[in-house]
Amino acid sequence: MRALGRIAEPPATLAAAGTQARRRRRRRSGALLGALGAVAILLVVVGAWELYADLSGIDPAILPAPHAVAKAAWLDRGLLWDNLVTTGGEVLLGILVAGTAGFVLPVVLHLSSPLRRSVYPLLVVSQVIPVVLIAPLLVTWLGFGIAPKLVVIGLVCFFPIVVTTLDALSRVDPELPKLMRTLDASRLRILRHVELPAALPGLFSGAKVAVTFAPIGAVFAEWVGSSSGVGHLVQQAIPQLLTARAYAAVLILSAFAIALFGLLTLAERLLVPWAHEPSRQGRNR
Repeated sequence: MRALGRIAEPPATLAAAGTQARRRRRRRSGALLGALGAVAILLVVVGAWELYADLSGIDPAILPAPHAVAKAAWLDRGLLWDNLVTTGGEVLLGILVAGTAGFVLPVVLHLSSPLRRSVYPLLVVSQVIPVVLIAPLLVTWLGFGIAPKLVVIGLVCFFPIVVTTLDALSRVDPELPKLMRTLDASRLRILRHVELPAALPGLFSGAKVAVTFAPIGAVFAEWVGSSSGVGHLVQQAIPQLLTARAYAAVLILSAFAIALFGLLTLAERLLVPWAHEPSRQGRNR
């Protein structure tokens, strides 16, 4: 019987390996088709924009064609790069501050239910503050340095990180802490080995949302008080009718945000691989 078991095991193992390989191929082909579809849609939009700008007779100072934007991006590459470095540094530092605070606060609120009931409504209220209006007040209070920009970016990025991380902590399987307590694990050990790993997917989800909003906050802050940065560059270019340069600056900042989103996605897959494992329902399909 043992010999028969040994003979029967390799085909089953090979079958399982083949099934996993087919699933990986399907996921890769699906991702490739999605990327090709996105590129196709982008090309259609750019082509329609080019045709409209060329055939409608609209003033290029109002709506430049994509080729004019590309030309401006190349000719002004040094100027665009210098300002992108300024804004990019503000965005990265702001996300770092918001991410650190947005991870620590949910853990504290998770450990104290009374504190959570008191603080969480205040977090919601903080999101109704219009950032466009508060930015000039922050500049008046904190000056024209980097401090008001970090505060604005933090206000924009903080809430989604807190909400997703707190939600991930609240969704921990209750049986896991019970099991740890039966093994005489302390509250700190349960937090470290069960709850914090469970919170990491929520942290990354919130951070990915935050990086799409952080450039908006940085540009708002630069509009009200800055001598450099993408927001300041756009603010100067529009009155000078250098609209192609303004569009190029916006597109470059958008590309920067997309790159940050991609890096966070890659980091999530490397640091939190269990969050991307297919569900049991998906494995049975």
